Amino acid sequence: MSTVSNAPQIMMTDLENEDDEGSKKKRKVRYAPSTGGNKAQGETWGNEIEFLFSCISLSVGLGNVWRFPFIAFQNGGGTFVIPYLIVLLLIGRPVYYLEIIIGQFSGRGCIKSFNFSPVMKGVACGQVMATGFSLTYYSSIMALTLRFLIASFSTVLPYSYCWPEWGVECLDDVMNPQLANMTNLTTVTGKSPAELYFLKEVLKEKSSIQDGIGYPEWSLVGCLLLSWVIISIVLIKGIKSSGKASYFLGIFPYIILILLLIRAVTLPGAIDGIIYFFKPQWDQLLNPLVWYAAVTQVFFSLAICFGTLITYASYNNFNRDVKKDLSIITTMDLFASITSGCITFGILGNLAAQTNAKDIATVVQGGAGLAFISYPDAISKFEFFPQIFAVLFFLMLFVLGVGSTVGMASCIIRVIRDQFTALPSWILTVFVGLIGFFVSLVYITPGGQFVLNLVDFFGVSFTGLVFAIGELVAVAWIYGVKRFCDDIYFMTGQKTGYYWRICWGILSPVMMIGVLIYFLVDLKELTYKDVKYPNSALTIGWTITTIALLQLPIWAIYSFFTQRYPGRDKFKDKFLQMWKPIRFWGPADPALNEEYLYYRSKIEHDEEV
Repeated sequence: MSTVSNAPQIMMTDLENEDDEGSKKKRKVRYAPSTGGNKAQGETWGNEIEFLFSCISLSVGLGNVWRFPFIAFQNGGGTFVIPYLIVLLLIGRPVYYLEIIIGQFSGRGCIKSFNFSPVMKGVACGQVMATGFSLTYYSSIMALTLRFLIASFSTVLPYSYCWPEWGVECLDDVMNPQLANMTNLTTVTGKSPAELYFLKEVLKEKSSIQDGIGYPEWSLVGCLLLSWVIISIVLIKGIKSSGKASYFLGIFPYIILILLLIRAVTLPGAIDGIIYFFKPQWDQLLNPLVWYAAVTQVFFSLAICFGTLITYASYNNFNRDVKKDLSIITTMDLFASITSGCITFGILGNLAAQTNAKDIATVVQGGAGLAFISYPDAISKFEFFPQIFAVLFFLMLFVLGVGSTVGMASCIIRVIRDQFTALPSWILTVFVGLIGFFVSLVYITPGGQFVLNLVDFFGVSFTGLVFAIGELVAVAWIYGVKRFCDDIYFMTGQKTGYYWRICWGILSPVMMIGVLIYFLVDLKELTYKDVKYPNSALTIGWTITTIALLQLPIWAIYSFFTQRYPGRDKFKDKFLQMWKPIRFWGPADPALNEEYLYYRSKIEHDEEV
C-alpha cells in the first residue's frame, strides 16, 4: 500500500511548452521526482538489476541464435546489417522506450495501461492474444531443445550417424567406426543423419496434414511437461522468483556464446564462413524485402509490441531513469545477434570444408532446421568431445527459451491478476501452466510444425504488425506525443529529446505502415516446406486473424457505451470522450495519481502555481 511519504515532494520548477504560435513560455509546475515506487500494485523488482537482466533474458532469445544469422544471409549477408541497424534506431529503440514508459508510468498490466486511450484498448487485447500464441509454440521449441539436450549425453551422438532403418535415404559423410559393422550402408545422395534424426526420430514428421496432425510422441510430451514445470517454478512467486532467476537467465547464454565463438573461429574453414556471413551484396540494399525482414527481425528479437515489456516495466520504481537500461539492452541484443551469426557461419564454414561444398549456402537451413539440423550436424563432426559442445549449445537454447517464455507468461498472469486481484501468484501460475501445457501438445504432434507455421503467420507475425502500428497510433496520434513527453517529465524530471519525439510521431509509424502495405501487397499463399495447407487449415488461420483483429472494433464500441460522465450522455459527447484518457488516468499509486491530476490541471489551464 502507498503512503504519503512516497508521493513527490512539492517544489517549484520550470516546464517549457510551446503555444499555438510556436513561441516558448515557462509555466511553474509543482513537481519533483518521487523516491517511491508503484506500491499500489503490491509488487516491485527486488532491485534495479533484476529489471535489467529480466529484459535482457526476454529480448535475447531464440531469435538471436537461429533466426538472425539465416535472415541476414538470406537478405544480403553483411548488407542486411545496414537496414537492421537503421530499423533498430528508428523503430526498435523508440518503441522499446515507449513501452517501458507506459508500463512504468501506469504501474499496470498491458490491458489496463491502455486506459490512456480507451478506444484503442483492443490493441492491448490483441497483443495479449499474440503473446499467448507465442508462449505456447515457444514452449514446444523448448521441448525439442530439451529432447536434443538429453540425447547429447549419449556416448555416441544419435544424430551423428545413419540408422539402419533410414536406408539409402541417409547421407553419412563420416560413418561411426563403432557402428560400421552393423550394416553395409554406403554414402549416397540424401539427407544428413542430423536431418533424418530430427524429422524421423524426434518429430516423426508427416509429409502433409491432409489426414490430420496425429498424436504426440511420449518422449516429447515428457519434455514439454518438464519445460512447463521449470517455467512455473520460475514464476511461482511472481517477480520475486523470476527476478532472482533473471541473473542466471540473462548471463549464462552469453558465457556459452563466447565459448562457442572461441571454438567456432578455431575450426578449419571457419574464417571463410564468417567472411561469407559479412560479405555484402549491395544490390540487395534497395530491395523492399530486405527492409521488411529487418523490421520483423527487430520485433522478433527485441520482443516489442507483445505487452511483455509493459508488464515488466510496471514493476519498476516510478522515477527510474530507463534510458541507460535501454542502451544496455539493445546493445546486448545486437551483440548476441552478431555473435550468433559469427558462430553459425563459422561452424557452417567448417562443415562446408569437410564436405567439400563449394557454396556455403548449400549447407544452410533456416528456422528450426538451423537449430536442430545444421548445428547438430556440424557439432557432431567435431573431432574432440562433440558431446560437450552439444550439451552446452542445447542448454543455452533451453535457457534462452526459459527467459522468453517467462516474460510472455508474466504478461498473461499480470492481465489476469489486474482483474482478479485477490488470487495468489501460485494459483495463477499453475492455471497458466496447465492451459499452456495442454495447448502446446498440438505443436509436438507429427503435424505440429505445420500448425506452428500456421499459428505464427496468422496469429503472431501479421496481427503483431497491425497491433504494433495501433500502439504507436494510440500513443503518438491519439494520446499525443506532447502529453506523453509531459508524463515522462512528471515521472523522471527529464525533458524528451527531438529524436524520440520525431520517431514516435512520424518515422516509426510511417515506416511500419509502409512495411504493412508491402506485406499485404506481397502476400502469398502459405506453405510449409513447399507443401500447401488444406483449405480447412487456412480457414482456421484466417479465423484466428479475424478474431484477433476484431478486438479493435469490439473494444472501441465497448468504450463508447461505457462512458459514464455527467453531461456526456449525447452521442457526440460519448464519441469524443472515448478518444480521451479515462477520468482518473495516471499512476496506479493513489498519492502519485493525485499529484499527477494536479499537475495536469495546471498544464491544461495554463495557470501559475
